[in-house]
Amino acid sequence: MAASCAVTMLATGPSWALRRPEPRPAPRPAVDIVAPGTPGTGAPGTSTTPEVSTLPAVVAGPSDSDLEVIRIDPDPAAPGDTTTVHAFVANRGPDTTASSFTVVVTLPDGVTPEGPYFPEDCEVFQGGHRVRCVFGPGLPPLRTATALIPVRLAPDLPMGTLSGGWVAVRGADDRNERNNRQPFDIAVVETTGGS
Repeated sequence: MAASCAVTMLATGPSWALRRPEPRPAPRPAVDIVAPGTPGTGAPGTSTTPEVSTLPAVVAGPSDSDLEVIRIDPDPAAPGDTTTVHAFVANRGPDTTASSFTVVVTLPDGVTPEGPYFPEDCEVFQGGHRVRCVFGPGLPPLRTATALIPVRLAPDLPMGTLSGGWVAVRGADDRNERNNRQPFDIAVVETTGGS
């Protein structure tokens, strides 16, 4: 029979554990780790006393990271055609993000989202005027994440520059909110011969 691995939480650490000089309001729990084949696993001929780790349980908190939206304008498109909004977010560091973060794309008037999106679980809300995408933790410093939001231009849009679009990011780890939002413009052009 294969040995099993059990993890249990103790209410207090053993009396011989290292202590800090200043008393704490409540002791941190220690993790009781019983490895396969070690005493306490219940294997024949072994002791039933588990080997206890004295390391305190670690709970991840927010990291020291700085999320920044980098402006990228979508490719030009003709009225009635599609283009893609690139919601481009960089982590300026110094830490890897320890929490998830949310990217919200606000679309200008005359533009509607049209999936599929990346990530595929992005959600359209506010009557199709905005798209929300959630990224998990783990974005390293000086690396980027991109949400891709295909959009369709209304067929009656005039030629020119369509403004009013925004990309914004928000996360628990972000220490600097001054660079969390950037606008984007869409150039509305005449239909090309290949369309």
